[in-house]
Amino acid sequence: MIVKLKNLGPGLLFAGAAVGVSHLVQSTRAGADFGLGLLWALLLVNIFKYPFFQFGPRYASATGESLLDGYNKLGKGILATYYVLNLATMFTIQTAVTVVTAGLASTLFNNFGAFEIGNYVITSTKIWTVIITITCLSLLVAGKYKLLDKLIKIIIITLTISTIIAVCMALSDSSKTISFTQILPNNTLEITFLIAFMGWMPAPLDVSVWQSLWCIEKKKNTKQYNSKSTLFDFNVGYISTIFLGFGFLLLGALIMFNNGETFSNSAGVFSNQLIKMYTSSLGDWAYIIIGVAAFTTMFSTTLTTLDASPRAMSKTTQLLFNTSSKFNYTFWILLLAIGTISIFLFFASEMGFLIKVATILSFITAPFYAIINYRLISSKHTPKDWQPSKQLHILSWLGIAFLIGFSIWYLTTL
Repeated sequence: MIVKLKNLGPGLLFAGAAVGVSHLVQSTRAGADFGLGLLWALLLVNIFKYPFFQFGPRYASATGESLLDGYNKLGKGILATYYVLNLATMFTIQTAVTVVTAGLASTLFNNFGAFEIGNYVITSTKIWTVIITITCLSLLVAGKYKLLDKLIKIIIITLTISTIIAVCMALSDSSKTISFTQILPNNTLEITFLIAFMGWMPAPLDVSVWQSLWCIEKKKNTKQYNSKSTLFDFNVGYISTIFLGFGFLLLGALIMFNNGETFSNSAGVFSNQLIKMYTSSLGDWAYIIIGVAAFTTMFSTTLTTLDASPRAMSKTTQLLFNTSSKFNYTFWILLLAIGTISIFLFFASEMGFLIKVATILSFITAPFYAIINYRLISSKHTPKDWQPSKQLHILSWLGIAFLIGFSIWYLTTL
């Protein structure tokens, strides 16, 4: 077990990046608004996205290259499209996950106050946004991948244990009858939520690129990280995200369904609502369990996304412009950290809208990533032994059809 835990890494980083807004915010809201009525969506989107996420570590293990190298071989236009899409969303996504983390920290540490500089009010959430961003930045710049690899094991284990305890407490204290009747949303507002829910469940498909980059880094640091452990590692991480997604959906259904509460778009207010709802139903003694589960959920996402986007942008810049000196990992991580703080400080009131745009854009662009990942893994650039099995081919075709179909359905209901 010790050897296997040592060999785990990119799969847990995937789980750390995935289990964030999609689980704590979207899954909890899905449970609060629909009970277990959207369980079908959670399961289907995880099943149909599976092959396209798996192709990241599969390609990296087969070739020793990242998906970005593969995109470059398919054509500069594909790589350039990825570059533009990532540049357009990376700041909003990082800001979204950091702000929710900051809101939780502010709630857990009792909102230590706000103060004014001139006419500008600096709230507790704003202070925590800066603190968390600088903390993550310092950890990544100082410790690089090795520290990230070690930290994520502790974070995911803590997250899993605290979530299991929270679900068990909710089940034992709830008098509600759990209904498994499934619901298909039929109005624009509900359909928009459904698409946003599936857009980041378990994660945006471009996270497959991140995992391929993490696999390359893991191989540099761990000799035992071979082809067999690569796929095992991925499957452990992927199954964990499904399990935790169901856990938060169940928590929302047990504690918040039909209670008449409306969630705020403000990160600080939402975090306070979330934790207070749990403790009011389960008791004040549950505060620390819920708080740890929620905070570790979001901190893991904040840390991993702050590492991954700069790593991807650095590699893409190198491939597109044949340069590796100026626009490197350090440049991009500093730019992302500064951009995250700036966006929140000046556009905090628009965060609900920005998060909705980012999640919907993630779903609408999912077919693009699904198709190019499938093309690459089935092409001459991937060794025959590593190309998908017949079953994986079929699941890929169904997944592409599912993602395109739901994107068209959403666009036609606007």
